Amino acid sequence: MINGEPPESPSPGTESAPALASPPAPVVPEIGKLGAGKWWTSPSGEHRAVDLKTDQPHSARMYDYYLGGKDHFRADREAAERALASFPNARTSARENRAFLVRSIRHLASTAGIRQFLDIGTGIPTSPNLHEVAQGVDPRARVVYADNDPIVLTHARALLTSAAEGVTAYLDVDLHSPESILAAPQLRDTLDFSQPIALSVLAILHFFPDADDPFALVDELVRELPTGSYLTITHATADYDDGMERLAASYRASGIPAQTRSRDEILRFFDGLEVLDPGLCTVHRWRPDADVRSDLTDGEVSFYGAVARKA
Repeated sequence: MINGEPPESPSPGTESAPALASPPAPVVPEIGKLGAGKWWTSPSGEHRAVDLKTDQPHSARMYDYYLGGKDHFRADREAAERALASFPNARTSARENRAFLVRSIRHLASTAGIRQFLDIGTGIPTSPNLHEVAQGVDPRARVVYADNDPIVLTHARALLTSAAEGVTAYLDVDLHSPESILAAPQLRDTLDFSQPIALSVLAILHFFPDADDPFALVDELVRELPTGSYLTITHATADYDDGMERLAASYRASGIPAQTRSRDEILRFFDGLEVLDPGLCTVHRWRPDADVRSDLTDGEVSFYGAVARKA
């Protein structure tokens, strides 16, 4: 839905990782074979033709519309307005999901000491992008963006404006095929799999119905991450407002797969991991800063988010 918590009090039984007393000394891999001039790559090494299909609504362009961007077409705007009629808070959900990205990545870079990031389902660039947040903490941070979305591909150069000390790379790959992500030479050239990596899958898994088995897809990626790595997920839910399910139905009517999930269902993505405090909650309740509106309700946001550590 929007490409992109327990009831108002925290749910009992949510496991949390031990608090980090101080950031560990970061290990910055010295591998970066991808130079600043390499703006995007695919596993085949071929530049495929880009068909934007501007006559059909697209989830990434609809998300851009919710955020007030300019990278959308008439079909996207019309579908987004139908979605907004079903769930008028869609713009709020999109903004809070974006704010969660900033807070969670900042935490991972500044408190957990992570210097390597893999972002799957990147979407149209919207500043601050993930690499801007991570490299704002340490300019040496390395970021790999992965998406197979033609509209994202056309904007990939904007994702690769790395700090001189760091590296950003873009892979043209599909989450339906995690093995293609893991096998991409450019991934291994950029990230050191002997050191912790932060994997983020934000506002994308609700476009994967149960028939796609998104739990297995995420698990395959997490299994390959080294100990000390992190998984960050956000996901749309109708737990607090049925309007989010109506929004999902409007996406499906526009030809876009969409499925909301409950808190218990979304927790399955974190099986075997240590979920950090405050657990799986609506995204505006995850370590809020001064920019989060104090009067926001769970129903207005209708997005869960969490960060978990692989022990």
